Amino acid sequence: MLFANKNVFSRYFEKLNWSHLVDDVFSKLVSLVLLLALFYLAKKLVHVLVRKIISPSLKLSSQDEGRQKTLTRLIENLLNYTLYFLLIYWILAILGLPVSSLLAGAGIAGVAIGMGAQGFLSDLVNGFFILLERQLDVGDSVRLTNGSIKIAGTVVSVGIRTTQVRDADGTLHYVPNRNITVVSNLSRGNMRALIDIPLYAQTDLEKVTRIIQQVNQEYAGDQVEILQEPTILGPQVSENGQFYFRISITVQSGSQSIVYHQFYRLYHDALLKEGIDLPTIYAPA
Repeated sequence: MLFANKNVFSRYFEKLNWSHLVDDVFSKLVSLVLLLALFYLAKKLVHVLVRKIISPSLKLSSQDEGRQKTLTRLIENLLNYTLYFLLIYWILAILGLPVSSLLAGAGIAGVAIGMGAQGFLSDLVNGFFILLERQLDVGDSVRLTNGSIKIAGTVVSVGIRTTQVRDADGTLHYVPNRNITVVSNLSRGNMRALIDIPLYAQTDLEKVTRIIQQVNQEYAGDQVEILQEPTILGPQVSENGQFYFRISITVQSGSQSIVYHQFYRLYHDALLKEGIDLPTIYAPA
């Protein structure tokens, strides 16, 4: 039996046209190398096209800078996706796989589901509406929420599949668009810097108000980021029972953090200078 099997394999290998097989393999390897070189050149061409033609054209439109960057990144991503799709299609065609027959027989939707692309399609749909409704643009300061998961930072890129956000410590988050359920955009319209100064319950509130007003009169008028005179909201009590004094400052979008830290220090130093004792945020009122 073993001898018969050896004869079968021997006859099979003898019938092989080795010259034709080597030529076919060599031809496919050359075709793949040329295809990859063409793909590399096409990607470079897409990059130049976007940077030299599309991006300058958008600058001549009425779109703001953030929207221009968003559209530029989106167009470049779409062109790259198209190139990758064509690359995969041609590789399969060079290898001799009946790609067209597969798509025609199974249906594009069936192939997509079979490949586990439901999440990908959800990303595309959600990304489309995010872009259509201009929920965010490149350069916007945002908070993205999905249940207990919250990501805050500056938008780096907006695509039809993912959104990239860089947070305060420099971490770059790649967020699938299907996971974005709530977009809180901090760069649309004027913002407010809410400053809470913790106080003891027995503190003289009239004296505190007078000191805060003096700081506002002395420093607020010199800040171009401050759009309105600071509003003194007065004493408040937090959920954990902490007694504090709140001031609201209307500022330009994106400058609320700078104004907050600057004026918190000014209020803090002025109150201490006038003999007002200040507890830590965790001290009992």
